[in-house]
Amino acid sequence: MNLDELLLKDYAPAAALRRPSTVVERPAHPVVDVHNHLGRWLSPDGDWLVRDVDALLSTMDECGVAAVVNLDGRGDEQLAANLERYDAAHPGRFYTFCQLDWSAFQGADPTGALIRQLERAKALGARGLKVWKDLGLVVRDADGALVSPDDERLTDVFAAAGALGLPVLIHIADPLAFFQPLDRRNERVEELAAHPDWWFGGPGMPTFDRLLDALEAVVGRAAGTTFIGAHVGCAAEDLARVDRMLTAFDNYHVDLGGRMAELGRRPRAARQLILDHPDRVVFGTDAFPPSTADYRTWYRFLETDDESFDYAPGCEIPPQGRWQVSALDLPAEVLPALYAGNARRILS
Repeated sequence: MNLDELLLKDYAPAAALRRPSTVVERPAHPVVDVHNHLGRWLSPDGDWLVRDVDALLSTMDECGVAAVVNLDGRGDEQLAANLERYDAAHPGRFYTFCQLDWSAFQGADPTGALIRQLERAKALGARGLKVWKDLGLVVRDADGALVSPDDERLTDVFAAAGALGLPVLIHIADPLAFFQPLDRRNERVEELAAHPDWWFGGPGMPTFDRLLDALEAVVGRAAGTTFIGAHVGCAAEDLARVDRMLTAFDNYHVDLGGRMAELGRRPRAARQLILDHPDRVVFGTDAFPPSTADYRTWYRFLETDDESFDYAPGCEIPPQGRWQVSALDLPAEVLPALYAGNARRILS
């Protein structure tokens, strides 16, 4: 072919390395997947993301997954529907988290309204609270101002979650590249071209570091509340910052969900983070609906010493960046807590 006519969008190089490929069919210990989506909230057609619950349970059994945290409870009617479909129908296999309706900020007493939402969710059976990135990036108050996660009107809300025994899985910001200039130097430009609404680098938007500072303030103000920082503390590209927060706050944890691509570029640093905080890192995939291939890729990543492999097998062009990952080769003694022990302690 004439290489002068090859377009970047058509370029899909295959690695020419000859290297081992280890298949890990089942994890070394039973798994609790603390970061997944099983409800209707993210479904493109409004139907359940998991159409066949029995098939999901079969996948879980095949892959050694004891339980899955469903972050799609939302509130009231949606929460009740998720709890009935998953938690009540299959006790011990699912833990559904609620979310808050931020339209409360359009009213006169957002703090009180949000706490009442939490109390209703707890009464219905919610096992935790999921806070999404719209807080800080989209949610506005009655004056039209963006509501930052460390807004003082939320201080008592996060404290109330702790008082109610609801752990908070919180997703603040997004990958660092989503806040950087959208130009030829942006390493996620292909992903952002496919999802232009994922770019937050425009005027009037908070910076990545401002949002991470807000997360730090939130965790520090609510010492009685257990937090899980989603996606490696929302800062998988800055593991020094993640380490600093885990060291500073006893009530802070992080999940691994959706960040194999970032961690696998720094396998030694990622491994050391887990070894330094073995009781504070929890397993999660953010692969929805979860598949056998997803789970087995994660087990390979955590348990083997394989180098330079695809973090998204089956994708001709990797979705989060054109690179491969190397596995962490974690020691056997940290796997029980990482896979399930830490999550069960938090969920209890």
